[in-house]
Amino acid sequence: MFQNKSLYGHILAFSAILIWGTTLVSTKVLLRHFTPEEIIVYRFALAYGLLLLFCRERIGWAGWRDEVLFFGLGVTGVTFYFWTENAALKYTLSANVGMIVSAIPIMTAMLAHYTTHDEKFRLNLLLGFVVAMAGIALIIYNGQVLQLNPLGDILALGSALFFTAYNILIRKSPAGYSRLAMVRKTFFWGWMASFPVCLLAGGNLSRMPEFEFEPWANLVYLATFASVLGYAMWNKAIELIGAVRTSNYIYLMPLFTMVAAVLVLDEQITPLMIAGGFLILAGVYVNESRWLKPATA
Repeated sequence: MFQNKSLYGHILAFSAILIWGTTLVSTKVLLRHFTPEEIIVYRFALAYGLLLLFCRERIGWAGWRDEVLFFGLGVTGVTFYFWTENAALKYTLSANVGMIVSAIPIMTAMLAHYTTHDEKFRLNLLLGFVVAMAGIALIIYNGQVLQLNPLGDILALGSALFFTAYNILIRKSPAGYSRLAMVRKTFFWGWMASFPVCLLAGGNLSRMPEFEFEPWANLVYLATFASVLGYAMWNKAIELIGAVRTSNYIYLMPLFTMVAAVLVLDEQITPLMIAGGFLILAGVYVNESRWLKPATA
């Protein structure tokens, strides 16, 4: 269909980020109908069902070591990441959450230096981390100006930390599995872990989703486009144009979230929010630019 594979790769990466940038807004709409925990259970029930259809690879018990790792990936990257992110949306603006979680790359680099030791400590890393944290502090302060509950921004920061842990764990991912098979395993354990979380948090799984357009349209959107199609497009883009050029599109995600929040939710965007988002992205850019020599090994 596309003779220019590079162009096709860029279109796929752009499309995936466009979808992911609107998921926070879609989730905020769903919070009118469900609790944060119920959303995870219903979303990943649909997503896992779709993966069973598209990933026919037979995946049995992988052994204790691999299964424990997949469980860790599911709990950090699915259950607790989305639980804290969904809960954050109850108390703060979706644009705030989008900008705070955009600091994940630099948080991952910082944690990787101290855990896996495959990230050298560079002046870029230190400077970028300080700048990004200043941006997060500015966004939290902006929430105080708008009289928002600071718990929302704290939960958003927690969700970023959980996904940072996921990024560290996935570097130890077992060999011998296709990418889709690994996602299926991760989704399975994340979905399983969401049940006790939902019950302990007071969710009511006996209450089936109402057959109304708004909740079902958003659930299907999150499960189909964000969880399955978005991942497939992202990985195909990496295959076509490489991980570095694909990852550059992540910088657009907070912008898409902000635009969608204004159009769909009529959220108020302030100069402090824009300044905070700019500092976060600047911090990530400084870290990845590598224009300073390593400070220490």
